[in-house]
Amino acid sequence: MSTPRPARGPELSVVVTSLLKGVVYRETSEETWRDLLAHEPQVRDAVAMLGLQVVVDEGDGYAYLRSQPEHERDERVPRLIPRRELPFDVSLLLALLRKRLAQSDSEGGDTRLVLTRGEIVDLVRVFLSQDAGAAANEARLVDRVDALVRRVVELGFLRPAGRDAAGDIAGAPDAPAAPAADDGPADARRFEVRRILKAFVDAQWLSDFDARLAQYLDVAAGRSDGGGTTTDATKATVA
Repeated sequence: MSTPRPARGPELSVVVTSLLKGVVYRETSEETWRDLLAHEPQVRDAVAMLGLQVVVDEGDGYAYLRSQPEHERDERVPRLIPRRELPFDVSLLLALLRKRLAQSDSEGGDTRLVLTRGEIVDLVRVFLSQDAGAAANEARLVDRVDALVRRVVELGFLRPAGRDAAGDIAGAPDAPAAPAADDGPADARRFEVRRILKAFVDAQWLSDFDARLAQYLDVAAGRSDGGGTTTDATKATVA
């Protein structure tokens, strides 16, 4: 008579591998999320050996990896998550989306913030229109915003929402073909602002937002060199 095998517990390797690949969201990876919460101490120990730490936001339902603080990490361990400096216009869009998310939260509405492509264009219009070429050509401005949206989708801070989840802007990673012309106007395409953005553009940064926008206007008008925003995030995948 064979001895019954014990019930198989959650796979720690699945949780760690999922985190190494990108952000783990409760809404799209329910089983992995449950395993993460059930074995969080073991997960923390496992990634610590790689010079990483796991950040879990149970309220907003996401978890991701970041490098250990410099004073804690062993310099002999190579940095797995490089610091990346983002271009000015990408930083600008992230800042504007973060402020819009804060406004939505303060109004106590839906926990999901969904914006149309047209609304995103309007968010950045006043800043990017400082570019003489963009100001003179609406199509050029919209093309530039489309490129920014693709980049922010790649970074994991935006994702297609509703019917557009099956028809992302062409060029995003693993995206299906763009919607057919009869699917509706391009400006009506909808994108959800992912709440993990709060972890990368924090409240202190946001408190200086107005001053930063003045700097952005100077940069856009060519009055200063400006600088990018540095982030220590893994490259998230759009679920």
